[in-house]
Amino acid sequence: MFRNQEFRRFALVFAVITVILAVFGFSQNTAAGMLVLFTALIFGGLFYAATKARYQKIAQISDQIDLILHNEDHLFIEELDEGELSILQSEVVKMTLRIREQNAVLNKEKENLADSLADIAHQLRTPLTSVNLLLSLAAESTDEKERKMNLREIEALLLRMDGLITALLKLSRLDADVVEFQNASVNVAELVETSLRPFLVALDLHEIQVVTSIAPESTIQGDEIWLSEALQNILKNCIESIGNQGTVEINGRDNPLFTEITIHDSGKGFEAADLHHLFDRFYRGKTGSTTGFGIGMSLSQSIIQRQGGTIVTKNYPDGGALFIIRFPK
Repeated sequence: MFRNQEFRRFALVFAVITVILAVFGFSQNTAAGMLVLFTALIFGGLFYAATKARYQKIAQISDQIDLILHNEDHLFIEELDEGELSILQSEVVKMTLRIREQNAVLNKEKENLADSLADIAHQLRTPLTSVNLLLSLAAESTDEKERKMNLREIEALLLRMDGLITALLKLSRLDADVVEFQNASVNVAELVETSLRPFLVALDLHEIQVVTSIAPESTIQGDEIWLSEALQNILKNCIESIGNQGTVEINGRDNPLFTEITIHDSGKGFEAADLHHLFDRFYRGKTGSTTGFGIGMSLSQSIIQRQGGTIVTKNYPDGGALFIIRFPK
């Protein structure tokens, strides 16, 4: 307590005033001087006791904060009457809750990062092993046709790895919140047309028809390039699910609350156990038969959510998968 410079200054001023008043009192008569000393002693003692009690409370709060900084989970500060210390207590409690929440988030992110790194290593190890094997076969083979076939397979594997790395880089940028989305008016019909363009050849080869019903004036606010990326991942999922000879229906509608885009394919739909995990990273279904790396849907969800939208996936009553995307007005 006496380490506090303000307290020492106050004690010095109080002592000087007491001495001056005591001298003046004794100059009048002894009773006046004794009254001054007695009054100063009482008020000084009360002030000292009250200040000491306050410092003890502050020391208790300081000890609790120190425990928090050393990762102690328990925080106990007895209830104080309304006043400065009560306000301080309230702020410390709020600070503690924020710290605990942040710690929980950081621990969760740490676990997710470890899981993601393990998944990435697994996803890259498989094609790398195949590439090494094919390179060995190509080096040992004397058949030119076989060597070319091995080289084509190596090229396909490298393209798959490049696609995985590209998608992971996009996801990492989204997670780090460093992507600056454009906030422009995007025509829904033009967005769907742009998203379908990379799949025109595949749609024709697999005899898959695309039926669209979108109002020409329907628009959403967002970044057209990133939104097209999200829709392409969904469309890729639909095309893979259909296989051959099917239909993809894309509808768009407006209402006073939101703009909705629905994508329905005529594929086999999703297993009930998979519905709650479709947007989990590296999730490829309970059977493990799903092609790809299992990050396309997660990437689509991140893009849509970071632009204020929502995406829901369910099985269509008459068969196939249904994707519902909504953007608020």
